[in-house]
Amino acid sequence: MSAPTLTQTAPQTPAPATPASPVPAAPRRTAGLGRGLRLALGLVLPLVLAVGWEWAVRSGLAPGRLLPPPSRIGATLYGLAASGELTTHVAATLLRVGLGFAFGAVAGILVGALTGTLPLARDLLDPSLQALRAVPSLAWVPLFILWLGILETPKVALIAVGVFFPVYIGVAGAIASVDRKLVEVGRIFRLSKLALARRILLPAVLPATLVALRTGLGLGFLFVVAAELMGASEGLGYLLVDGQQFSKPDQILAAIIAFAVLGKLADALLVALTRPLARWQDTARETL
Repeated sequence: MSAPTLTQTAPQTPAPATPASPVPAAPRRTAGLGRGLRLALGLVLPLVLAVGWEWAVRSGLAPGRLLPPPSRIGATLYGLAASGELTTHVAATLLRVGLGFAFGAVAGILVGALTGTLPLARDLLDPSLQALRAVPSLAWVPLFILWLGILETPKVALIAVGVFFPVYIGVAGAIASVDRKLVEVGRIFRLSKLALARRILLPAVLPATLVALRTGLGLGFLFVVAAELMGASEGLGYLLVDGQQFSKPDQILAAIIAFAVLGKLADALLVALTRPLARWQDTARETL
């Protein structure tokens, strides 16, 4: 009888695991709509309104005397530009808005940071500032005239008041809404107060601060009209008053359009200048 043979099976070496291929990130659709196409889409509504307005006046559906058509308003703007008046009035308005925005924004950021970080300052200053925020802009005009005269100082001061409050509210609110866990993480890593403010607080409040600056700039253009009622002899607000006194609706509408264009350009410039400050944000704006 033959002895049974034992067959040894060699152990099989497991095949190396194939690494999972990385899932490609979803492409950001930042170039989904080109900048030129977005600009063209933004002009669709004004052009449609202008064509409809012109057609309504020419067909007799709307009175052309009190509601002049866009062609007449364009001719008025061209005449003001050709004579050099438009440049003078635009430069005066931009200078006042620029100075008022600078003073108001700096004051709003400083006071907002103070009341946002110090509870004592918030309890002491915030109630009075909130009460003053409810005062209408025209209510400051006679007081500023008595205090500062009728030259440029009261006009700039009134615009600065209009810019101050939205910037103050935005900065103070942004600091108060910083996540407490972020501050605790900074303290765990033993960051100094300066490093904590620079590396945690500043990035946390910067987006809301930039929005507050844009809001303040818009209110600066609103307040400049009230400011140019204080004895101004040049400025787009002066064109509005002059058009009202001499029954020139085309000049009034031309000044309103000039205000709209200047406000949009100033806002776009502010966004372009501040965009690098918030470049680190990974928002969903371009992917929605």
